[in-house]
Amino acid sequence: MSTTPAVICLDLGGSFVKLGVMDAQQQLTILDQQKIPADSWPDFTALVSRMIQQHQLHFSTDSPLAISTAGIVAPDSGEMFASNIPAFHQRNLSQALGELLQRKVIVHNDADCFTLAEAQAGVGKGHKVVFGAIIGSGVGGGLVADGRIITGQNGLTGEWGHGPITLTEVDIEGETIRLPRQPCPCGQKGCLDSYGGARGLENLHRTLHDVNASSLDIIAGWQQQEVQANRTIQVWLQLVSQPLAYTINITGASLVAVGGGLASVTALMEALNEEVQRYVLRSTQHPLVVPGAFAHNGGMIGAALLARQVA
Repeated sequence: MSTTPAVICLDLGGSFVKLGVMDAQQQLTILDQQKIPADSWPDFTALVSRMIQQHQLHFSTDSPLAISTAGIVAPDSGEMFASNIPAFHQRNLSQALGELLQRKVIVHNDADCFTLAEAQAGVGKGHKVVFGAIIGSGVGGGLVADGRIITGQNGLTGEWGHGPITLTEVDIEGETIRLPRQPCPCGQKGCLDSYGGARGLENLHRTLHDVNASSLDIIAGWQQQEVQANRTIQVWLQLVSQPLAYTINITGASLVAVGGGLASVTALMEALNEEVQRYVLRSTQHPLVVPGAFAHNGGMIGAALLARQVA
């Protein structure tokens, strides 16, 4: 492990740039957050340079910069695919920022970074294989084995939210409910992402009841045993639990750490774990599906840990 006393951490999303620093004891301190200039490379690099300059007392000139970002990093070329952040879409972000800032820059996908954080220091610590399931506005994932991120072809691993796998009918209390396959922004039709995340939950509620409601209102209604919301969550649990159980069977993960907004709803995660245990080949006494310990800054923590691994 590197003896670098501090790692500069950046979290890049479609709305904000968050800056932090991880010290030698692996403690993360958030230093700044700014709205991201998502459409302009010059404005983006100027902001990052300025943020680092303003907080330079917290790290040294040879501290690496570890970046957790939305999007995919091509493992061979380093090219970014981040259509929601045009500022660095189709650029080698690591190389370009490294040359600009004159320091080592490590860039990786935020779901992968979250999973590494949970596997090394969070709820997955001590587990050989950890799957990270992001259930936020959409559905994503990452995979860590033996403390290392598994990076597949074209930088894609753990994308359980995509592919034409969603059930087209579910059975609820003896009633068969048929569901249409929804088009997905990825270009396919029938992806879990269409029904699985917070926006997907809203879409599912609208499909079932022809009613517009926010994911927060649907979950609150479910917890209050409101009839329509309860039906929506029952269907959601079937739709999400079966692909997740399938993912566990394939990867051999002994724990699924869940991140994203829906992970904060403890009762929903407990219900999801119960459903998943029904479908895996071998259920366990301990929970398989649990909320992650680093719901807010897991990407930054994982990116810093990755920087220490590769230094």
